[in-house]
Amino acid sequence: MKIQHTDTSEKPALGKLVVFKRQFSGFLFAVPFLIVFTLFFIYPFFSGISESFHNRRGEFVWFQNYKNILTNPDFTYRDDFFRGLKNTLIFVVFSVPLLIVIPLFIAVLLDIKPAGYKFFRALLFMPTVFSISSVILMWKRVLEVETGFINGMLKAMNLSQINFLGSQPWAWISLLVVTIWWTMGTNIVILGAGLKNIDKAVYEAAAIDGASYIRTVFSVTLPLMVGQIFVVLIMTLLASFNVYGQPALLTSGGPERSTQVLLMVIIDNLFDRPYVAAAMALMLGVIMIVISLAQAAIVRRRSRD
Repeated sequence: MKIQHTDTSEKPALGKLVVFKRQFSGFLFAVPFLIVFTLFFIYPFFSGISESFHNRRGEFVWFQNYKNILTNPDFTYRDDFFRGLKNTLIFVVFSVPLLIVIPLFIAVLLDIKPAGYKFFRALLFMPTVFSISSVILMWKRVLEVETGFINGMLKAMNLSQINFLGSQPWAWISLLVVTIWWTMGTNIVILGAGLKNIDKAVYEAAAIDGASYIRTVFSVTLPLMVGQIFVVLIMTLLASFNVYGQPALLTSGGPERSTQVLLMVIIDNLFDRPYVAAAMALMLGVIMIVISLAQAAIVRRRSRD
């Protein structure tokens, strides 16, 4: 009887060829994204860094632009930078806590599943799908002095009209109200998803121990949602530092540039003085990174404790 021997050395080679073809085909699918990512992120990023080290004449000046913005009192755009940074920080300080506390409160209420909770959840999320231009157009119809809905109601009641968009503190209040109304729906959804992931047995144990609903929220719900709250915090913080559309379209940076945020200053200098705009943008990015890393370190330390 003749015994046939099969050459098994071809099987590993065939398997490697199949794996290579799969990896190569996956790479081909990723090529369009890599091209777009390079053209619209990698190249502008490094181009901006390079621009910040040059002057108007295209000469390489190292850190002179940063030095002028930060320390040179005679530099024309130094005051613009610090005013824009101050206004941005004002917006961040007031908007971020409100965009955490209000959505969390609403998410906890909706988690009880009152009557019509699905309708209200959809209603609260709906503004997030609107463009900033349509949002500002609607709110201007509400807040304008002469034709606004609120001032129309005040006039009908023989009360003094309020210049919501042209006086302080009403301009800041208007920006905060519009921002919260427009963006809080996303935070409500994320925090609501975190609430659903909490094991109901934990609540049953707290009820057996005699904990009230308020005590359960602060002692059980919030500690178990640290991860979701941190994600929402970072997302909201970065979005607030990048605020532009609301003050640019609603108040135009007024009154007297009191709501002109840093991104508005950067864009105002972008075409005429790109080297100044690039330096300001990179400093804003560094500030955002430092604050995000500090918050991450604080949350990580508390979770360990």
